[in-house]
Amino acid sequence: MVMEYELRTPLVKDQILKLKVGDVVYITGEIFTARDEAHARALEWMEEGKELPFSFDKGVVYHCGPLVKKNDEWRVVSAGPTTSARMNPFTPKILEKVECMGIIGKGGMSEEVVEAMRGKAAYFAFTGGAGALAAMSIKKVKGVVWEDLGMPEAVWLLEVERFGPCIVAIDAHGNSLYRR
Repeated sequence: MVMEYELRTPLVKDQILKLKVGDVVYITGEIFTARDEAHARALEWMEEGKELPFSFDKGVVYHCGPLVKKNDEWRVVSAGPTTSARMNPFTPKILEKVECMGIIGKGGMSEEVVEAMRGKAAYFAFTGGAGALAAMSIKKVKGVVWEDLGMPEAVWLLEVERFGPCIVAIDAHGNSLYRR
């Protein structure tokens, strides 16, 4: 039976462990965006023992390169998901080092990532082409780091309210919607 859940960051392990493939989730709290270059830099910094300017722990990373506009403050205009498979080379190593509990994206991830998520994280699929819908859930840009990577590749720290609907496409029990 498909369940619907309201998740609030920071996440706790029990929340993640109760989720099953096919469940619907809405996320409220702080999340951050990260694409290929941000993942590569984050992993490099971790391997060098540098402290990251944001925290993966108990958090949710959104595979997204948002369109952001600045007047008095930053405002997200569109924030559709990017293809998560591009983060496959980095994700297992990152999950070994941090306690990231949720990933939002589109298209799924590799079997290696599914195994790396076992017992500790879930993957939430968000509809591609729905960037305006995603932007409506983003209440505030709390910060941006690594702007030198460019707008889509920078890490955007976002406050969201009922971000979704997202489908649990990979659960913490090794199940993947993409295998069905």
